[in-house]
Amino acid sequence: MEERKKALVVGMAKSGIGAAKLLCRHGYHVIINDQKAHIPGLDEALAGYQVEDRLGEDPATLLAGVDMLVPSPVIPLSTPFIRKARAEGVEIVPEIELGYRHAAADFVCITGTNGKTTCTALTGALFKAGGFHTFVLGNIGVAITEHAEQTRPGDVIVAETAALQLEGCTRFHARAAACCNITPDHLDHFGTMDNYIAAKCKVFLNQTVRDFAVLNYDDPEVRAMYTLTPATCLYFSRREEVPEGMFVRDGMLIYRRGGADLPLMRAADIRIPGGHNLENAMLSALLALAMGVSLDAVRGTLRTFPGVEHRIEFVRELDGVAYINDSKGTNPASTIRAIEAMTRPAVLLLGGYDKHLDFHELFHALRGRVRALVILGATREQLLRTAAECGMLELCHTADTFREAVELARALARPGDAVLLSPASASWDMFDNFEQRGRVFKEIVNGFTHSA
Repeated sequence: MEERKKALVVGMAKSGIGAAKLLCRHGYHVIINDQKAHIPGLDEALAGYQVEDRLGEDPATLLAGVDMLVPSPVIPLSTPFIRKARAEGVEIVPEIELGYRHAAADFVCITGTNGKTTCTALTGALFKAGGFHTFVLGNIGVAITEHAEQTRPGDVIVAETAALQLEGCTRFHARAAACCNITPDHLDHFGTMDNYIAAKCKVFLNQTVRDFAVLNYDDPEVRAMYTLTPATCLYFSRREEVPEGMFVRDGMLIYRRGGADLPLMRAADIRIPGGHNLENAMLSALLALAMGVSLDAVRGTLRTFPGVEHRIEFVRELDGVAYINDSKGTNPASTIRAIEAMTRPAVLLLGGYDKHLDFHELFHALRGRVRALVILGATREQLLRTAAECGMLELCHTADTFREAVELARALARPGDAVLLSPASASWDMFDNFEQRGRVFKEIVNGFTHSA
């Protein structure tokens, strides 16, 4: 009798759970591991699956006889136990590549630093409106391995693919792939911008001449990615006309293909607000049109798509103050986009987990746009130093807890202002993820009552 293959899954968040279940279904002896010795809800998530529980142990001691290692995307590939596994001939497979190997659908992938989640949700809505059987998966919150085996030829998986997920891919292939933009992020993981960009570029891995790449013409790093793929390249721009793709002329979105210019719709008719969302809409529309979604389906969806939770999400207005949840703002460039979308003076909640990012550009962008800053989290001292260097320390207030920060922001805001949660930092110092941070913000805000 042939011996069962053995797989080690390290990191038991959503992607690890999905990978463990898929591998069990394919007959692997699955070892699960995490730095935590106990994870609430894990037993329920894996109910009905037989796994070897080695939570809390050093993964380097679990490699004997292992054929495949599926590490969490947050674990750098330079980590000693991964280097040891590679040296011992263990196949190292990222969760998204594992899902790809077991999916029959075409992959339509979105990467970039900011805008991925909105673009992924919008692209999914466009494909659904176009009549495609569509799965919206990946970094948006649903592991690809959870649904890969349910797909059939002709289906589409629209996947948000972060650099952390793409880094170790070798066989992954996207039928259509897009990059929103590139700004510094996750430097605690990648060490250098070159490494970060190289991981992003893996979204174009293994593309052929029959595939599509959608690139931001206004971002020099992204625009240059046309050299990395033989696919048909389509560009989008807010600033100028592009050779092939989409741009704005006299307030109208123009779709240019094969020398013909087709008016799509007025830019002002796109429901989601802000110049950054105009870019998101063009990227998503190009992916959909390239893959056969009709112009009418694209127009209708862009007019009605409401946006995504945690991304410039209106929560409520109370005592003349609007409360906006932008918990997805996990780096400075993302927070700059949120501030630029504000039509009111803002009291900004800033700070969180330290990803070794620079905040000087952020403070320059905040000048004249914020009434006050409430600073908290692991990046608090760095943010205060940067504020002082930029001459903005007098606007800064600090808080020790998240609730204290939200309540302080309310006290500082005046009628006509907005209280904006857009921390320019990840959430992991106080929360499990940015979604939890956003939900807690909304719970606190929705618990406020009118001032006397």
